[in-house]
Amino acid sequence: MAADTEVPHAAVPALRAAYGSLADVVRPLGDEESWLPTACTGWAVRDLLFHLLGDARRALIALHTPAAGPADRDAVTYWRDWGPGDPVGAANGRRFARVGASMFLDFGQLRDLYLETAAAAVHASAATDPGRLVATQGHVLTAGDLITTLAVEATVHHLDLVVALPGAEPPSSAGLAAVRGTLDGLLGRPVPVPWSDAEYARAATGRAALTEEERRVLGSDAGRFPLFC
Repeated sequence: MAADTEVPHAAVPALRAAYGSLADVVRPLGDEESWLPTACTGWAVRDLLFHLLGDARRALIALHTPAAGPADRDAVTYWRDWGPGDPVGAANGRRFARVGASMFLDFGQLRDLYLETAAAAVHASAATDPGRLVATQGHVLTAGDLITTLAVEATVHHLDLVVALPGAEPPSSAGLAAVRGTLDGLLGRPVPVPWSDAEYARAATGRAALTEEERRVLGSDAGRFPLFC
């Protein structure tokens, strides 16, 4: 994120909170729950968890992959590559996660591998200079900005994961604050709609359709939604 914003300064605590609250939801899940639907098209809980495992692995790799500068993305502009304009890529990603998750005949193995990997990613983030330049997905950004993007993705997917898990704990407040900061950064202003953090996250990532009143309040910015997917 740009230097005049505050989100990267809280990057590691936000990731620890986001991954910690997600782990609390995942830890007690069994095989039956793993087949429940999520808010991600075509994915059951186990498919989404496989995707989250990949994200935690990517975090470990990126945090140990120093890069030459300058940075070409920050915690906000990183998400500009993740719009709704690539339906083929999105479909391929859904298939990849479904096939990968199916290789775990015992859901407990996938669950425990995710929990171990996510914990390692949090530990690595705390041990990394937030100003260090790192590489991920063809871009260079500071470790602090990378860590913020990880907290944002985990928080949005936490909302996805719990749609069929009544009683599950909601995402962390720190993670939701990181999401709001990112979305406001993409929008270019604080959102004028009086959404809660979770409502904002769902609407701005295409999980919930905008109402006519919300479109009216957003004005010309309504056509920019979703801000990322």
